[in-house]
Amino acid sequence: MLTEQTERDVDQKPDSSGWSASQYNHTASFVYSASYTAPVLAALNAQPGERIIDFGCGTGELTLQIKDIVGAEGFVVGVDASESMITGAKANGLEAAFVSDIQNLQTPVSLFENNTFDAVFSNAALHWCKRDPKGVLEGVKRVLKEGGRFVCEMGGYMNCVGPRMALNHAVKRRGYASETLDPWYFPSIHDYENLLQSSGFHVDHISLHPRLTPLSAGGLHGWLHLFARNSFLKIFNDKEAEEIINEVVQMCEVDCKDGRGEWSMMYVRLRFSATLK
Repeated sequence: MLTEQTERDVDQKPDSSGWSASQYNHTASFVYSASYTAPVLAALNAQPGERIIDFGCGTGELTLQIKDIVGAEGFVVGVDASESMITGAKANGLEAAFVSDIQNLQTPVSLFENNTFDAVFSNAALHWCKRDPKGVLEGVKRVLKEGGRFVCEMGGYMNCVGPRMALNHAVKRRGYASETLDPWYFPSIHDYENLLQSSGFHVDHISLHPRLTPLSAGGLHGWLHLFARNSFLKIFNDKEAEEIINEVVQMCEVDCKDGRGEWSMMYVRLRFSATLK
């Protein structure tokens, strides 16, 4: 998690990619909590001396854990589309990190050569790659050694069911094509397994995992501001976006708010391990 000093150093406002590291860490630190990330880190099974790249590293919490495991003989690098996130990752102590859209990966020759990594790791990032999910896999292939592994957890089929439906409904009701504005890619096991296989990977394991996720910081309203305001609702002005967010909160209250007034959402995670042939 970003320290208080880092919070002061990293801009609170979203950058050109729509992300603010400090806002993300305030509202969604559960994304990299130990209990939620233990399964995907176990699947990665990083070893001392390995070279691993983290696709969508954010502010580097998990990347730094992996770096500690591989040790001085290994090499770990993070990549993220957000300048704010990479600034936060470097402030947290991740020296090797760079900005790039992983759907069209641009690798810095000053950091590493292609096809030199033992593993590509990714957590809670690939569901933002709706524009070109196959492009992500091309980037993975570019950096992996032959026989290298790709280990990932992302939003999968039926992730965020309820709030996502309400957002689509609210946007359509205002005359907009929600399928165009919806930024998320939540594939089924079948769809993503086919994508991996057609891209030259052997799928070692792939599964869906429903997970009830408490929304402690700001409830659903805060979640929508962080994850939808600058993506799903980016074409709307502040007044319109706030009206939609309030409408979605009201629609989802019956299912997502318990008797104590606490908000939760049903996340469904797609977790897989694949090997580059």
